[in-house]
Amino acid sequence: MKKAGLIMIIGSLLLLGLFKFPLWNIMLGAPQYPDPLGMNIYIQGIEGVEEFDIQNIDGLNHYIGMKTIPKAEDMWEFSVFPKVVGGMVALGVIIGLLGFFGKVSYKWFLGWFILMSILGLLGMYDFNLWLIDYGTDLDPKAIMKLENLDGTPMTYKPPLLGYQKMLNFDVDSWPATGAYMIFTGMMLTVVAFFVGKYESKSN
Repeated sequence: MKKAGLIMIIGSLLLLGLFKFPLWNIMLGAPQYPDPLGMNIYIQGIEGVEEFDIQNIDGLNHYIGMKTIPKAEDMWEFSVFPKVVGGMVALGVIIGLLGFFGKVSYKWFLGWFILMSILGLLGMYDFNLWLIDYGTDLDPKAIMKLENLDGTPMTYKPPLLGYQKMLNFDVDSWPATGAYMIFTGMMLTVVAFFVGKYESKSN
């Protein structure tokens, strides 16, 4: 299973891109901001697309009672996620090497993919919970208190995926380079599974 093992190793190593590239991107556009404000979400923290974007977003949020964008030390996820990704890379490389030398079944490749899929879904669920809290837990002493047509307080949860109109802002939330690297890496591990299955039957 030499070919399958190599594919598994390459797929696992692609996850290392998460330490360099953002996982997610959220952009806010409005008439008063010809250049949209943006946040890049990495596994280690949140950064502005441009130098002062986070500062400007926090300034806007202050008026409607939203919290400031959390720093890396404010969220446990930003210390745990790098360890989880590093662990999955190491596990994938070990499985790939063992497969290369014929020490484990090709089914281990699929097992890694399933585990990574579960962890990815849990990560997205956690991210959505943060967005809900970020957009709904508002300061009652906010300068601006806006209400929906039915009289309930307006909330400002950004979309998990896609486009949404919030007040006069156009908000876009989409996967970034790191997410595409995860997807490609995980698809390669599925390819490794089928290549390994074929190689096993050929022997």
